[in-house]
Amino acid sequence: MDVTPLVEAVQAQRGEDAFAARLSPQQWRQLGTVLERRELAVGEWLLQRGEIQTRAYLVERGRLQVFVVGGPPNRHRIATLHPGSLVGEPGLFAATPRMAHVEAMTLCVVWSLAARRLQELAAAAPGLALEVLRAAGAVMAVRMRANLERGVPLP
Repeated sequence: MDVTPLVEAVQAQRGEDAFAARLSPQQWRQLGTVLERRELAVGEWLLQRGEIQTRAYLVERGRLQVFVVGGPPNRHRIATLHPGSLVGEPGLFAATPRMAHVEAMTLCVVWSLAARRLQELAAAAPGLALEVLRAAGAVMAVRMRANLERGVPLP
């Protein structure tokens, strides 16, 4: 499957929590062999707080909102994610409950990376897998710091 639109979205992302993987075009193609494309309708949930998934998602197109339930008006938005964003990155490191809900605000296209597929990739291309994990870990560190500074409750 052609991951060119995804690569363009990721490379255009400039936020502090950007997925800044330093991958060559050939490495992106190789990564694309383990990604699964998914379309989300408006209002569809990508992640639900408390569920356990061992995968992360890269956003090719659309906008997603990240929120926790509680407080006025029963939802607390943590972030809005745009094309090129990574979401659900803790799932690449451990099978732990999700910390927030993620819902499509517009029609979205995301690419899923399952931890088991990343392990397969590590056997074939360890440098590529290491760079993906480094970039995902950097995103997770920036977001964890931001959540602590905002006082966002953890489950």
